[in-house]
Amino acid sequence: MRVHRGSPVETSTRARSRKKGRRLWVAGAVALSLPLGLTLAGSGTAAPSAADGIDAQQYEDQFLELYDKIKDPANGYFSPEGIPYHAVETLIVEAPDHGHETTSEAYSYLIWLEAQYGQVTGDWGPFNDSWALMEEYMIPGAVDQPTNSFYDPSSPATYAPESNDPSNYPAALDGNVPVGDDPLANELSSTYGTDDIYAMHWLQDVDNVYGYGNTPGDPCGNNADGPSFINTFQRGPQESVWETVPHPSCDDFTFGGENGYLDLFTDDAAYATQWRYTNAPDADARAVQAAYWANQWATEQGNQGAVADTVAKAAELGDYLRYSMYDKYFKQVGECVGPTQCPAGNGKNSSQYLMSWYFAWGGALDASAGWAWRIGSSFNHFGYQNPLAAYALSNDSALIPDSPTAGDDWGTSLDRMVEFYRWLQSDEGGIAGGANNSWDGAYAQPPAGTSTFYGMWYDEDPVYHDPPSNEWFGMQAWSMQRLAEYYYESGDALAGEVLDKWVAWVLPEVTVGNGADFAIPSTLSWSGQPDTWNPDNPGDNSDLHVTVASHSQDVGVAGSLANALSFYAAATGDTAAQETAAGLLDALVANSDDLGVATEEERTDFGRFDDEVYVPAGFSGTMPNGDVVEPGSTFESIRSFYHDDPNWPQVEEYLNGGDAPTFTYHRFWAQADIAIALATYTNLFGDEG
Repeated sequence: MRVHRGSPVETSTRARSRKKGRRLWVAGAVALSLPLGLTLAGSGTAAPSAADGIDAQQYEDQFLELYDKIKDPANGYFSPEGIPYHAVETLIVEAPDHGHETTSEAYSYLIWLEAQYGQVTGDWGPFNDSWALMEEYMIPGAVDQPTNSFYDPSSPATYAPESNDPSNYPAALDGNVPVGDDPLANELSSTYGTDDIYAMHWLQDVDNVYGYGNTPGDPCGNNADGPSFINTFQRGPQESVWETVPHPSCDDFTFGGENGYLDLFTDDAAYATQWRYTNAPDADARAVQAAYWANQWATEQGNQGAVADTVAKAAELGDYLRYSMYDKYFKQVGECVGPTQCPAGNGKNSSQYLMSWYFAWGGALDASAGWAWRIGSSFNHFGYQNPLAAYALSNDSALIPDSPTAGDDWGTSLDRMVEFYRWLQSDEGGIAGGANNSWDGAYAQPPAGTSTFYGMWYDEDPVYHDPPSNEWFGMQAWSMQRLAEYYYESGDALAGEVLDKWVAWVLPEVTVGNGADFAIPSTLSWSGQPDTWNPDNPGDNSDLHVTVASHSQDVGVAGSLANALSFYAAATGDTAAQETAAGLLDALVANSDDLGVATEEERTDFGRFDDEVYVPAGFSGTMPNGDVVEPGSTFESIRSFYHDDPNWPQVEEYLNGGDAPTFTYHRFWAQADIAIALATYTNLFGDEG
């Protein structure tokens, strides 16, 4: 077992008692309730409790109530196949551009939700079923990725530069730019006896609203009923969801233009029908995170065998997830400037040892064509890191993957992730954007004075700029929740240092009022940059600053924040953090309705339904429903199906000069995050004695 920085906190302050599979910190942490009207403003240090003797069991009961609402077929969270939708409601535009699409994120939240259900009830059937559902529908099968056997690890892909503006696409392929060797492919194929990739694609049209119909097992189904692998974002960081052209992951040129949709994105001498998938690493890592806890809880219940097969699959998922560590074109990491000048990587020197924004793989549909490709990503966002998953994949014997180098890779990655958080921590405590190994996605020269982390450049808002990827507080809650879990399990001193400062920054920004009233940070504003990283003498980042520009009642983020604070309080005995967690949970439950937990949202961004989608001159094609794709097309014009949505009149009125529409959304991930946080509180603080 790897030993990381520092030893766990002494047992005199972190004594652990196990009762029926629950962890209870018995020193310094008191279960609390909040009187109505209390405003919480913490400092990250222990404070007198607001009220002693609360029965934390209430939160577990509320977990079961919310779980039943989520799983009730009448409430609309799931498709007929049992796939979780992005949201119950259909007219919603976020990363998915329709509510009845889904993401790998949603599948991972389902797996986590069912792991928590197993902890509470001892029934592990739903957990195993959720993994099987994900494997059936969101991991492309062999028939969906048919030409992997032709993949050449010494030539992973042909280089094409990225651009900061969609109007600079399609991007020209350039075979003269050297690319590095893929050090994983042969090891993985040898370990698992297949050239196929065991990883989730990120986006699925569950109800086949677009009509591409490439159901798993029938990769070019063409209007077949059922879930369809699709993609949207392809054209650099300025391409918001409002500027995308949705297209099939399997493009046989049935739809789009003469070359399907390929020549919207890539400039090539000739085009071939092909398949291609993109992985969102944070989702696969969340599934591993859930499997880790499932294994822990089932073992505590004396029932480890009930989850053993699924946990083994999670280890395999983690094995392939290592592709997220690599530079996009497997180039050498550090001071990588110039497409032709930056050296091609060899072995593991193209690994960033962080979880980047994506990895992708594809190939020819025609088996006789004989080609396939794989790429990583050069952009690393703090919000995607998952130290708990890395800890599991490098320390837990049930989850260390079978490939010979996987455990060591994840151990190195774990250390690198925790350092990454410390490098990006602002003077106030918030965690800044990230780093990249390819400036502007084209291995360009960054501005003079740009600070670095192991030779990668500081990137204030990596991956997307509209809106900036560093401004949503949800990334803070999601990522610090994982770090808090890791700290709870390991006692890693550097993780504790980061969390101490982060919690001290967050608590004064959280308010809990009467009943359903609460507010948490929403939009963040950043300035400056961190000091260049020196692992032996980290800087104080006195030039890196964050302010909270606005607050909101985002229920999903509030659930994640409560979860993070619960784990932190359990690890440290910090009663201010525990009070805040309990107060947020009480406020969330007070916002319950028949479908779950929700608050009303004003959507001024829906004015962008009229945004023009860039289509290059000379391109003319159609969507499956006949919507024309050509220069001048808009988000709305290539999605005319929205006109039939029952909520469309509110948007149409807004587009015609009326008031911004308001909706009450029930996002699956948000409901799951809240439910998990409720059960977590009882698991950590519930005294059954």
